[in-house]
Amino acid sequence: MSTCTDILLVEDQASDAELALHALRGLDLDRDVTLVRDGAEALDFLFARGAYSDRDPDDLPRFVLLDLKLPKVDGLQVLEAIRADDRTRDLPVVVLTSSKEACDVERCYDLGANSYVVKPVDFDQFTDAIQDIGRYWLARNVIRDR
Repeated sequence: MSTCTDILLVEDQASDAELALHALRGLDLDRDVTLVRDGAEALDFLFARGAYSDRDPDDLPRFVLLDLKLPKVDGLQVLEAIRADDRTRDLPVVVLTSSKEACDVERCYDLGANSYVVKPVDFDQFTDAIQDIGRYWLARNVIRDR
């Protein structure tokens, strides 16, 4: 399976998106990242709708890096839609959020998140966290053939 993007980064905060892209550039992975700014756009990308209707819906990213607090469609709804569709049910989803709330953690895992990471506020720790996530999901994790 070939993909045009390795990571779908779903992040509405410009500063967090830029920091994540900066961290991924440190791994030379930024060319394989698609950034979307809200949950509706994430679903359009994944299901090849709207502005992404010319995209092959079978050409999925290796994993989704998903913020929870998003405009239009929140991260929980995005995660629920991903798990509800046969085409994306097995797509790894890493929740990357500022929320440390136990109810958010529980809800994400109940909906099928593969990982839940709280965004570090320190620049170096944030960079390390993003790079660790990228290394694991792109270099260490073995994905199932789709």
